[in-house]
Amino acid sequence: MPQFNSDRAPRRIRSALMAGTAALAIVGTAAGTGLLNPEHAAAENVSAKVQPIQTYDFADLVEAVSPAVVSVEVEGRDAKVAMTDAPGMPDFKDLPEDHPFRRFFKDFEDQFGRGGPGSGPDARKGPRQGPKRMGQGSGFIISDDGYVVTNNHVAGEAEKITVTTKDGTEYEAKLIGTDPKTDLALLKIEADTDLPYVEFADAEARVGQWVVAVGNPFGLGGTVTAGIVSANGRDIGSGPYDDYIQIDAPVNRGNSGGPTFSVDGKVIGVNTAIFSPSGGNVGIAFAIPAEIAVPVIDELKATGAVSRGWLGVQIQPVSQDIADSLGLDKPEGAIVASILDTGPAGDSDIRSGDVILSVNGKPVEDARDLARKIGDLDPEDTAKLVIWRDGDTVDLSVQLGAQPVEKQRVASLAPEQSSSGEVENDKLGLVFAPADEGGVRITEVDPDGEAARKGLQAGDVIVEAGGADIKDPADLTKAVEKAEETGRKAVLLRVKSGDSERFVALSLRKA
Repeated sequence: MPQFNSDRAPRRIRSALMAGTAALAIVGTAAGTGLLNPEHAAAENVSAKVQPIQTYDFADLVEAVSPAVVSVEVEGRDAKVAMTDAPGMPDFKDLPEDHPFRRFFKDFEDQFGRGGPGSGPDARKGPRQGPKRMGQGSGFIISDDGYVVTNNHVAGEAEKITVTTKDGTEYEAKLIGTDPKTDLALLKIEADTDLPYVEFADAEARVGQWVVAVGNPFGLGGTVTAGIVSANGRDIGSGPYDDYIQIDAPVNRGNSGGPTFSVDGKVIGVNTAIFSPSGGNVGIAFAIPAEIAVPVIDELKATGAVSRGWLGVQIQPVSQDIADSLGLDKPEGAIVASILDTGPAGDSDIRSGDVILSVNGKPVEDARDLARKIGDLDPEDTAKLVIWRDGDTVDLSVQLGAQPVEKQRVASLAPEQSSSGEVENDKLGLVFAPADEGGVRITEVDPDGEAARKGLQAGDVIVEAGGADIKDPADLTKAVEKAEETGRKAVLLRVKSGDSERFVALSLRKA
């Protein structure tokens, strides 16, 4: 592996890097050449706005930043770090007799066994001994004294962490702290000299800009790929603070924790996840944006943990149907699905069904935005909320608490449903019956109806409809009739599934 000559390169990786000099002319006509239709003065030829595109040679960038990108090898009994396992070889017996690769896979298995080299007939039988698991990921150095950023899912459960730099030097790393909610971890290595490092970007990533990902895919060692930013603000359902950059630079298992660079050598994101039906790259990868990573890393460096404000509620987005059912002009804010028994909201006047519209004077766009706004506050801070309730706004102040370090939820078995007293409601596309614990239990869902499309299923319990508590099927029928009488386009249901609750707005269709 090439040596990094510290005499030739500065300790701090340059952020301004020379790009290629060739330019591609945009095919078309420049602005002001008469392409605009004079009869539509307000119209605009947006193509004419486009500036010539530079083609980049990434070699100078890669040469400058690569010394700060490291491989992270972890060892632990319970670590979820098996990121470098390539997909297994297919069983030749599953292939058709005339398949061109049947003989190849048969010969491979005869020689090495199903597990590849080291697992054939002469290899030790049975599973590999030893209780510990090995895994590899990526990371990058952010200071000359050896702080290293990687993913929590790479290093968070490890008992031993080894960081290897580009020149092959190995360091035993200390885990400074982790933040599972953003999947970030901070390590520290000790070296005899100052180390080369990179910086986070100040500006947000722009859709369409060039990016370069550097990492350790499948444990192969330093690997560079390039692409563009495909999208911003992606929510992939991994946590309450999802706000990922989506990139199409090839990223695979083992790239986790590695950096995505802009063309000026700044880290715009930390590679974290991929979407892949096959387990390999399909051009959809996700990175934690620098603007989210920087404050988390700073707090981990200062205290070893991240402390966030906590409201103690379950929330969900406000869809257009929910907005219609509540009389909101547009879908905005976050609706409170339920209030946790042990949390600040339990001691406040917040109610299930409230829509939180703003926090400390700042509008709440959606449920994810509310989680971020509350999380950005410190525990014991007072949050001033504007609530939408019963067709009007209400001002509330809630003293926040600290988020539990780890919250475990135990699923409970639903009581056996009763087959008696079933009621069919064609307007909702549901059949329901009294539930032993109160409310009404859904026993049948129209598979072609809106309720099925929105995820309602047999066994769910409706505990509230149109703001009214539901104790039996008659209550639900009355709530639907009342919603029709008041001109609502939909009725808002609060539904309990296992231990979680959520709101679902169902249109009032004609029977």
